[in-house]
Amino acid sequence: MKILKEKKDAILELWTAKQKAEDSYFNADDQKEDSEDFAASFLNALSDSTVEDQNSKGFDKVKETLLGISVSRAKRGFSPRETGTYLLSFKEALLEVLSNEFNDPAVLYAESLKISKIIDNMTILTFEGYIKGREDIISRQTDEITEISTPVIQVWDGVVALPIIGTLDSARTQVVMENLLQQIVDTGSTIAILDISGVPAVDSLVAQHLIKTVSATRLLGAECIISGIRPEIAQIIVHLGIDLSNIITKSTLASALQTAFGMLKLEVNKKGKFINN
Repeated sequence: MKILKEKKDAILELWTAKQKAEDSYFNADDQKEDSEDFAASFLNALSDSTVEDQNSKGFDKVKETLLGISVSRAKRGFSPRETGTYLLSFKEALLEVLSNEFNDPAVLYAESLKISKIIDNMTILTFEGYIKGREDIISRQTDEITEISTPVIQVWDGVVALPIIGTLDSARTQVVMENLLQQIVDTGSTIAILDISGVPAVDSLVAQHLIKTVSATRLLGAECIISGIRPEIAQIIVHLGIDLSNIITKSTLASALQTAFGMLKLEVNKKGKFINN
């Protein structure tokens, strides 16, 4: 395997040429550094002892480097097939160099088989890296969507509203609560409206999340109104035996706003102006 280490530059040149031939979107700047890092890591780990064992600990650093490259490529939009082909083209470059160095077919076959087993085993890692990369993207997008889908709006001095769209789970409830409490503090509001007209269904778990949010709001000295209680949701709440009697509830956001203005001793005249009572 000393031969391959001595031919590092030739291997990299061959590998780059193969990548260009197989990838119509090949970007030398993006892939050159990754290729150099992996090739150096692989060739440094290659020895007479490690080549006999594809699971040798000597390849741990190589696998770590490959996993990092696979995750990075997944985040940049490469498919599992493209990353797998990327690694297999490295194997082709290695085997081509070996074929130029050994004249004995038996020796060439034996050495090529060792290299093939190692690279083929590592190819599986590229799929693991792809999955991890996509999971990271999905997790980040989920967090971003959660943030976007929980906007707290100041509808009037002292009144904030939070329209909730979609299902409430424990993680999302935490975001809802944090955003609402922060906005109450930032605006000095004394009334908060939680509009659940966009929540498809209310079960005991969702109700408990709402009650916790109301309790946290009251700890800041603000009153909470829950609006968007549709007839079907009202029936479910009654059927489940959920007690919302100590919480102000309204069927529509408009009704909740009217109640909020009344609590602030404001009324709207026909010209749309607010009058303090």
